[in-house]
This record gives sequence, C-alpha cells and structure tokens, in this order.
Amino acid sequence: MRTVTTAAELRAVLDAERSAGRTVGFVPTMGYLHDGHASLIRAAAAADDVVVTSIFVNPLQFAPSEDLAAYPRDLDGDRRVAEAAGGALVFAPTEDEMYPGGRGAVLTTVAVPALAGVMEGESRPTHFAGVCTVVAKLFHLVGPCRAWFGEKDYQQLAILRRMAIDLSFPVDVVGAPTVREPDGLALSSRNVYLTAEEREVAPVLQRALQAGAAAIAGGETDADVVRRTMAAVVDAAPLGALDYVEVADADTLEPLEVARPDARLFGAVRFGRARLIDNIAASGTGAGAAGPSSTGSDGGSAT
Repeated sequence: MRTVTTAAELRAVLDAERSAGRTVGFVPTMGYLHDGHASLIRAAAAADDVVVTSIFVNPLQFAPSEDLAAYPRDLDGDRRVAEAAGGALVFAPTEDEMYPGGRGAVLTTVAVPALAGVMEGESRPTHFAGVCTVVAKLFHLVGPCRAWFGEKDYQQLAILRRMAIDLSFPVDVVGAPTVREPDGLALSSRNVYLTAEEREVAPVLQRALQAGAAAIAGGETDADVVRRTMAAVVDAAPLGALDYVEVADADTLEPLEVARPDARLFGAVRFGRARLIDNIAASGTGAGAAGPSSTGSDGGSAT
C-alpha cells in the first residue's frame, strides 16, 4: 500500500500506470473507512488494475453548524482497510494541498442545482456544492478512471453522474449497492455517533422505507399517503426525530404526486449527534439493488 499526499505525485503515479496499459479505479472517501467503503474498493479492484482511494475530510461540504472538527479520522486504520480490500494507493492530501490558501480562498464552485435543491439540499443547502467542487477537483487530479460511489447517498450519486456528463470528465461514475448491518441499518461513518440506545432504534428508518414500498406494492398510488405511512413509522419510535421522507423520481429526484413502482423512497432521521439517511427502490429491492445506471462523460454512468 502506497500513500501519496500531493497532487503532483498522484498524477505522476497514475499517469505511469496508464502509460503501462493499466486501468484505474477510484474510490473517493472522507475516511474512517467501514465495510461499505471496503465493498467499493473490492468492486473497483475487480474491475480495474489499480485502485486509488482518496481520504480527505472536505471542509467545503460542512455548514458552520456541522461536525467538521468532530468528524472521525483514522488514517492508519483507513490504510489497512483499503489494502485488505485490494487498494493499491491512498491519496491523503492536506487541506492546503486541496485548497491552496485555505478554504476561504476558493472562489470557484461546481453545482448541479436542478438535482441538488431537494431533500438533502433543502436540509443542507451548501452541502452538494461542496461535494461537487471537491469531486470535480479529484476527477481532474485522478484522470481517466472508473469512480465508485455507494447508493446509500443516492442523491449524491445522481448529482455526480450528471456532473461527470455535463463537464465531460473522462470518468465512468458507478453506483454500488448499500451495505447494511444485519438489522438493516445502512453503514455510515456517522453511525459512530449513535449511543447504544439510539443504535437499537436506528433501523426504524429502513423499516419506514420498507413500509412505503409495501404500500406501493399493495396498490397505493397517492404519494402523500405513502409519505405519511413512512413518517408514521418513524414518529412511532422513540429517540429519532424525522427530518424528511420523500417519494421521488429515480432519475430527476423530483417529488412525485403519483407513487410508482419505479420511484425511489428517501428518508433522513436525526438521533442526537447523528443524522442518518437512507433510500430504497419503491419496488422494495433498494436494500441491495444497484443505484443509478452506470454512466460516463460520453453518456455511459461516487464521497
């Protein structure tokens, strides 16, 4: 396992690999890697010759009230996870390396407002511009590759796929299924914030989404009824505070009036310090289904 910390070294290493005829897989992360990240690295290693994992807690995607300083970090542990999963290279830049002069000196941002203004974008208005800006920069530094993202962050996946197409990045953005605990809780670095009592209740979000899927499977077509069905499951549980539930078009992410089997169900719940998100296909296959279809900058399909 090799670790590089500068953009120049990253480019040199990956350009040499491609010149030797090897393909590059890329898994961008904010570190504190868990089995969900490992599954992305394994998938990348199965598809490409060299896998690079970036580890960078991106300050641009945190609002002033959010948990940037407290976000969990463990670079040594991350290196072990990445290596065990088949990664060959870790890119672990400093904030100054990514944003010369500091985050306050960044004057250019990237945004996909048509997809970013709903759900997570309503709850966290500056979040996706920060995500798109750092991922655009990482795509620029890594170069031609296949980039892997988990569908737990389905809205992010759809946004980054669109960004890669619109800006003609030589990158295929690939979605991979959500990895879950045995009780259905989606793996997340923020799960570490849950108390023992909150952890016991946290799978209620997945149960709420499944209740929505069951309503649609049972013939319910009124999306508002489906939303109320999901919200009621969360509201009936202790500790969690519902942020939102949504029935949305799987491609445009727009809220639907008519619930359809090809829709996507989304939700977010707060448990003390932890804010958990999840989503499934309305067909009920979302707990293990693929995310948005793989596309690249040429129309073919990522933190």
